[in-house]
Amino acid sequence: MKGIVDPGRAVGSSLFGGAFSFPVMVAHRSALEHNIATLAAFAAEHGMMLVPHAKTTMSPQLVRAQLDAGAWGLTVATPSQALTLREFGVSRIIIANQVFDPAGLDALAAQLAEDPSFEFLCFVDSVAGVETLAKHAGARPFRVLAELGHEGGRAGSRTLGRLLEVAAAAQAADGVELAGVAGYEGSLTSAAEVRAYLHRMLEALEHLRVRDPILSVGGSQWFDVIGRELAACQARIMLRSGAYVTHDDGYYRERTPYTRIGGELRAALEIWAHVLSIPEPGLAVVGFGKRDAPFDEGLPVPRGAVADATVLKMQDQHAVLRLAPDSKVKPGDLVSFGISHPCTAFDKWRVMPVVDDDYIVVDLIDTYF
Repeated sequence: MKGIVDPGRAVGSSLFGGAFSFPVMVAHRSALEHNIATLAAFAAEHGMMLVPHAKTTMSPQLVRAQLDAGAWGLTVATPSQALTLREFGVSRIIIANQVFDPAGLDALAAQLAEDPSFEFLCFVDSVAGVETLAKHAGARPFRVLAELGHEGGRAGSRTLGRLLEVAAAAQAADGVELAGVAGYEGSLTSAAEVRAYLHRMLEALEHLRVRDPILSVGGSQWFDVIGRELAACQARIMLRSGAYVTHDDGYYRERTPYTRIGGELRAALEIWAHVLSIPEPGLAVVGFGKRDAPFDEGLPVPRGAVADATVLKMQDQHAVLRLAPDSKVKPGDLVSFGISHPCTAFDKWRVMPVVDDDYIVVDLIDTYF
């Protein structure tokens, strides 16, 4: 088991007491609890339903913590992730994506038929998507949200006319039920762009004849703008924030709305590894790499004894650091790093220790990717 030498004595021991091998990534309990409670409170205060994106962690323990804090349900990206969450016991799931997977749709249709308490939503942005859902629907219809996109974004109808065409197809199809509108604003770069996009979503919603409509948005980078712009909307607003649960020391630290509105999210993830070599003055090689930490949205962030160093590059199992001129770091030292972009952190670890502020391991969380 990666990172754990002795699972039997892991919980209750010090991270540095011998039950763990290195590198190892840990989650800080205090930060996890703070982040989960903070966004749950924000959503409640603004009349929004929090439906966190579970693809970030795919952890039953963290999913349960989010539900216990008041989340309406959970979001995923694929049918296989949805089916995994069903195994976790989740009864409300959104696939924030178009779905064309026959086996996945058949399995979800069977779940809907077998469990009347199971609530399921997915996105559509084409007539072909509606037809595929209708073909695989069972005793209960697939409920869908017509996705509105924007130029340069990912999926979603680019025009109101196209969205209304898709919505009409959904309303006419047997086995499909239109429930509202969805979108993703995370790839927009300014508050003005986000506001304009949200207003287009509201306009789309006004054209649909849907009872108790849903309006679903992303929410990791712009939930403050969403909270303001959609406050008076006559729809159920579903916020799909995902990265907030652990936050980070890089990408989201620079982009969190709390830099604009006050308050904070806290970086919960940290990776520890040994300095393996100092092959030349000012250069260190540390024993973790791309197999252990994310690198797609910024490199890991040095902490503690290497806080004044810079990560130059990562290889499969090595990170190369530029040390400060007066650095006292030497081979064999155990050093730590924060991460950038949690969405590609959890998939590298099947089990992750949760530590308290003294680095005593208080729990182990599992991931299912």
